[in-house]
Amino acid sequence: MKTHEQSHVRTDGQTPDRSDVEKREHDHTAGAGRDDAIAVTTDGLPGWLDPVVRAARTVEPRQLSRFLPPENGAGRQSAVLILFGEGERGPELLLMERSGSLRSHAGQPSFPGGALDPEDGDQATTGPLRAALREAEEETGLDPLGVQLFGVLPRLYIPVSSFVVTPVLGWWREPSPVGVVDPAETARVFTVPVADLTDPANRVTTVHPSGHLGPAFLVESALVWGFTAGVIDRILHFAGWERPWDRSRQVPLDWRA
Repeated sequence: MKTHEQSHVRTDGQTPDRSDVEKREHDHTAGAGRDDAIAVTTDGLPGWLDPVVRAARTVEPRQLSRFLPPENGAGRQSAVLILFGEGERGPELLLMERSGSLRSHAGQPSFPGGALDPEDGDQATTGPLRAALREAEEETGLDPLGVQLFGVLPRLYIPVSSFVVTPVLGWWREPSPVGVVDPAETARVFTVPVADLTDPANRVTTVHPSGHLGPAFLVESALVWGFTAGVIDRILHFAGWERPWDRSRQVPLDWRA
């Protein structure tokens, strides 16, 4: 049987060591979802994902965001799935638009994801992996068995909603149909070519009424901003995909944002 470079998330209560992702071998059981073994593996990824894999191994929390989880452990544990696929125009990312009736981040484009449930398991180990896949399935209809998880980024914090977010990286190894499952949660599901995200013509800086400035993307008839845009911006940067863009081009946000 062919072996695969991968690791399981640690079960000793510590945050997974991302440098371990390629140090262990184990039978690959579809990187998505068995309860007893959820795999994180870089085996068989397309070569264009290599820069993302390298960045995920080395990036530090402060390099991703100035908003980090509270040291006192406060905050609601959650996870998002950053899913890379390959479409007609090359590499792409799966995004969704949240329903306008939601209490948190209503109407915003985002990665699929949400809060951990008890059945997801240990929040310090495999819980975020299962939560990312479960939420993506519930929100977009994604078949998690077609997803290969290949990395985990450091936990970040969203102050406005008190979410502690674990970004989970995935490769859409076997694409499945996606779309709105529950209109009360999701308004739209769409993919964005990485080429559009790196196009300087699609890049702007948002200006929040509080004065906070952040990177944003004008793609697929949507303004992608906030946490999602910040993570995409950092991935593009550390993967070496970023192209120079005009940071003085600003878009004001509504006061309700």
